[in-house]
Amino acid sequence: MNPKNTDCLIIFTRNLKLGKGKRRLAATVGDQAALEIYKFLLAHTLKITKDLQATKKVWYSDEVPKNDDWDDALYHKYTQEGEDLGVRMKIAFLDAFKTHDHVIIIGSDMHDMNTTDLEKAFKKLHTHDAVIGPAEDGGYYLLGLTKKVVSGIFENKEWGTSAVLEKTLENLKDYNYALLEERNDVDCYDDIKNIPAFQPFLKHL
Repeated sequence: MNPKNTDCLIIFTRNLKLGKGKRRLAATVGDQAALEIYKFLLAHTLKITKDLQATKKVWYSDEVPKNDDWDDALYHKYTQEGEDLGVRMKIAFLDAFKTHDHVIIIGSDMHDMNTTDLEKAFKKLHTHDAVIGPAEDGGYYLLGLTKKVVSGIFENKEWGTSAVLEKTLENLKDYNYALLEERNDVDCYDDIKNIPAFQPFLKHL
């Protein structure tokens, strides 16, 4: 079977609304700059995923917009459901597992990632039960599972804290999992202040 028929990439994204999302970043750079930075990150996520040989599903935070940059011919579109991030991710994984064996989820705030990284992650997932990409802040930027949701992996987590990765690895201790390279996701000003690509958004500071 062609790998793209068994591979599914879930992309979690926020609807573009001023004053919503990236609140830790906005606290330093302001709401408008935070929105522009998120648009920049969304464009990067689109760029690195559009040619990936996998089924691609975009899950929006609030609603599925009409005529946005995510091509309907390349991306299936859904609205996230659930009271916290764990529930929302679990629902998305369970949906994907109805038709796919290898499922990876990413957010849309990873400038420090490219298409090759995603291809390598799926390759590892074909020989492991799970794959996880550790983020520098103690969370993770990518999670992949094979054929089933691991018990407890989306429960009892304080999402957005430095303990998420540690507790997730505890859930995976009895499974054959692969660790990817540690990467920097964008949550606050310190994550971008020294990266050239973000300097145009920070000139007002």
